[in-house]
Amino acid sequence: MGDQALNGEEVAKHNSKESCWVIVHGKAYDVTEFLPEHPGGQQIILKYAGKDATEAYEPIHPPDTLDKYLDPAKHLGDVDMGTVKEEQKEEDPDEEDRQERIRTMPGLGQCFNLMDFEAVARRVMKKTAWAYYSSGADDEMTLRENHSAFHKIWFRPRVLVDVKNVDFSTTMLGTKVSIPFYVTATALGKLGHPEGEVVLTKGAHKHNVLQMIPTLASCSLDEIIDARMAPQTQWMQLYVNSNREITKRIVQHAEKRGIKGLFITVDAPQLGRREKDMRSKFDDGGSNVQASGGEDVDRSQGAARAISSFIDPSLQWSDLPWFKSITNMPIILKGVQRVEDVIKAIQYGCQGVVLSNHGGRQLDFARSGIEVLAEVTPELRRLGLQNQIEIYIDGGIRRATDIIKALCLGAKGVGIGRPFLYAMSAYGVDGVDKAMQLLKDEMEMNMRLIGCTSVDQLTPDMVDTRALSMHTTGVPRDSLALSVYDPLKGPIPQAKL
Repeated sequence: MGDQALNGEEVAKHNSKESCWVIVHGKAYDVTEFLPEHPGGQQIILKYAGKDATEAYEPIHPPDTLDKYLDPAKHLGDVDMGTVKEEQKEEDPDEEDRQERIRTMPGLGQCFNLMDFEAVARRVMKKTAWAYYSSGADDEMTLRENHSAFHKIWFRPRVLVDVKNVDFSTTMLGTKVSIPFYVTATALGKLGHPEGEVVLTKGAHKHNVLQMIPTLASCSLDEIIDARMAPQTQWMQLYVNSNREITKRIVQHAEKRGIKGLFITVDAPQLGRREKDMRSKFDDGGSNVQASGGEDVDRSQGAARAISSFIDPSLQWSDLPWFKSITNMPIILKGVQRVEDVIKAIQYGCQGVVLSNHGGRQLDFARSGIEVLAEVTPELRRLGLQNQIEIYIDGGIRRATDIIKALCLGAKGVGIGRPFLYAMSAYGVDGVDKAMQLLKDEMEMNMRLIGCTSVDQLTPDMVDTRALSMHTTGVPRDSLALSVYDPLKGPIPQAKL
């Protein structure tokens, strides 16, 4: 289009399925041919045809998406934004109420535990963002059990131990860290904060903890890597693309940039139905859109469906040697849920597994990571395999006592996701900093109270797990968790005019 900036009126003419231009970050793009391929369906793009789509685009697309996936010939050049007609936004009473809640939100000093961040975030986040972060699969049984499963484990403390000096540092995949947790991969960070995952990178650096970078981040992989400060180690979570060349390119680029662990997600051949997210109507296209490949998928309902169409459902054990052939990074399987598969992972030469049910977002009634851990480590010890692989768990960890219980049962460390998203959404980098510091403070106190001064002293004899094997065993009601749990709702009838 040459060096001259496009006029907004010219862009506005291209507002149909036959010719669809959109503006993103002051540049125009011809996305007409891309419409049928868009993972989120055509409707959301057509809503912004001929208009500035930046506000809708930014939270759910890394900034390099158009460079990567749209033919350079379709990059039409700069737009004179002074000539672009400003859209009149309808007044939204919900948004006005939310802004008032932001103005009157509690100060950071009033947050004493990780649940407090969730309680604040629920009130101040946009509805669509909250629905995406907080939702679980189907009836959300697994989502809630992930947390309550820890309440079935009780301590057997030692007394009269010198606990003046407590050291809970450890190593995970060879990296020395200050505390045995890592920031696990969670998608779409910019839904909660304009800077997205970079906020988590800053918090992880300050506290010397590891960050796992998600495939479906709002920031690009390079942005998140560029935000790290020496010495800081990052891992990467990978959704395997049906196009193996794309997967190879992503993996090798990550290794070249210094990523130290490849966590392949194995529990998501198809994304679960997160009805809270779907009901929030992530975009308001509203109608079923015929997706590419002929499948009739309504991706307009829910952020999860809008970003997930490339995940390969044919991924299987026989693919693992190929991954080992394209990278020297340690390979960890994320989403393992039974001891037989942990043993298989050892046989295939994996360096680790994460016992995980995807934060309760995939298969409902999948057991919690801590329950699977209680099954896995005794069997590995029986077979003499306990030193052949590093075991991690995630899902439902909200207290340092949860971390301690996992380590007692043989985990090398734990992944924590949502609490840091909520801390970030409510208070930005200061919130993430405070959340991590709270865990460290809890960790020191509780290590002292059970009579241990280092993580190697956290052994199975420190816990009573008899209640774990009985799903029917009652557990004390956790009023903090119940107060922040957002119950599932049925369809809400339209108000009569």
